[in-house]
Amino acid sequence: MLSEIRIESLGAISAATAEFGSGLTVLTGETGTGKTMVVTGLHLLGGARADANRVRSGAERAIVEGRFSTGDLDDKAATQIDEMLDASGAERDEDGSIIALRSVSRDGPSRAYLGGRSVPAKSLSEFTTELLTLHGQNDQLRLMRPDEQRGALDRFAAVGAKLERYRKLRDAWQSARRDLADRSDRARELAQEADRLKFALHEIDAVDPAPGEDDALVADIRRLSELDALREAASGARAALSGAAEDTADPAGLAASAADGVARAKSALESTDDATLRGLAGQLGEALAVVGDVARELGGYLGELPADASTLDAKLARQAELRTLTRKYAADIDGVLQWSGEARDRLAHLDVSEEALAGLQQRVDDLAMQLASAATELSKARGQAAKRLAKDVTGELSGLAMADAEFTITVSTMPAAADDPAALTLASGTRAHAGGDGVDQVEFGFAAHRGTTVLPLSKSASGGELSRVMLALEVVLTASMAGTTMVFDEVDAGVGGRAAVQIGRRLARLARNRQVIVVTHLPQVAAYADVHLMVDSNGPKGASGVRRLDGDDRVAELARMLAGLGDSDTARAHARELLEAADCDRIATS
Repeated sequence: MLSEIRIESLGAISAATAEFGSGLTVLTGETGTGKTMVVTGLHLLGGARADANRVRSGAERAIVEGRFSTGDLDDKAATQIDEMLDASGAERDEDGSIIALRSVSRDGPSRAYLGGRSVPAKSLSEFTTELLTLHGQNDQLRLMRPDEQRGALDRFAAVGAKLERYRKLRDAWQSARRDLADRSDRARELAQEADRLKFALHEIDAVDPAPGEDDALVADIRRLSELDALREAASGARAALSGAAEDTADPAGLAASAADGVARAKSALESTDDATLRGLAGQLGEALAVVGDVARELGGYLGELPADASTLDAKLARQAELRTLTRKYAADIDGVLQWSGEARDRLAHLDVSEEALAGLQQRVDDLAMQLASAATELSKARGQAAKRLAKDVTGELSGLAMADAEFTITVSTMPAAADDPAALTLASGTRAHAGGDGVDQVEFGFAAHRGTTVLPLSKSASGGELSRVMLALEVVLTASMAGTTMVFDEVDAGVGGRAAVQIGRRLARLARNRQVIVVTHLPQVAAYADVHLMVDSNGPKGASGVRRLDGDDRVAELARMLAGLGDSDTARAHARELLEAADCDRIATS
């Protein structure tokens, strides 16, 4: 439930705060005072696109802040709200309510906040989806569109899961059909590409390079090119360290080695009792271990060196083979191997053999059968729901002073044109256009009086009739949405007299188990309000504000709405009579 809204510098409103209660709240006021700015503010809290032109002249930004309570939501909706708050890091206020805020700058981007945290505007939309249902005069125009009519029926039929399954199958079906058509139309081109890939992969496989082999070869070739110098350096160093020369076998002829010298020095120091010298002896022990390790590694290095440079030619030949690959396919061998893997994957999808095309055709056929089944299931659900929805809306119209009206919903199959790229054959043999939302076209029909021809809603309903059709439809669609606040912006446009009374009565009944907020110009509707708010322009520089009306103030406003004469005794008497009739009506029907 929306408990409060605060608006600053939005349209005609300079600064205003409106508190809403449960039941029916009406907003009235002279034309141009900014009644619809309250609804505009709610749209902004719902994540609607921000329009900088709505910022009041002379102000830098407009701010809309709403306080929502969630205690009257059902368990499922309450859980969704809690999960969304946790995901965005938003927090509830001390009283458990949630504050949502939208700031619209004249020059910069808009900002959205939820529970004290900055969030994307989309998050506000997700939050208010479970709390607010907004209906304006534009909704009446949208109700004329076939896609809006289908969407309304889908809401009532709750076919979300069936529609999602249909869309996934349709995407898979179209993808498979495109693949089949591509392979069939480009069979020769693809076959040539496959031959090129096979040749390249054969060439790479023949060389059979190993990862990093080109870098390893560079090091090997450099070593073989300097074989004598490397052997002389390693051998000399090893002899200097350990006295073991590669080219001598006579131990008696060994020169004094570094290891011997260090060992003698270590022994000499260890023979003393001086702590400092014995500490140095320990360090020499570490040096001796290092000398021994290096000598052993030099021995291993010398053992791995080839006896001669005869393998150099083989290494150079191997390097030439690898360079042939790196010139064609990638900058290095690792890149060649990556290209090879990608080429194998590509080749697997270039099979244009009869067997491959037949297999792909079978997949297209299988998906078409599944899609046709999903489309039929979706159509069946829509057809069954259409009858119930039409009956319920017709019943609602009876309570809105249209007892003779008839509302119908026709669900028919969209035929496929001869060259339709999305033609689908249903189980019945019918060729249908498989659109993004199914194979159905939905049309609302209306007749103001029974016995007259039912025509499409766009051709048969007047402005006032269309207002009541939309109200009846929304009442039925939201009947199961417990805790949702319904907001109507002049839904009673084009209505007067007895029909206006019936709309007020229906809105009052609707508000018994939910919060309903209505912007209205009809006193017959306003008389049924539990809370009456008026937007007036008595502020400085013509700024508008919102105030709650009670007692004589409410009588005066209803009198103004009745005759434009708030000070007329006759108008006031009529206003009091209207309020008394509404009160009696509420008591009688409660």
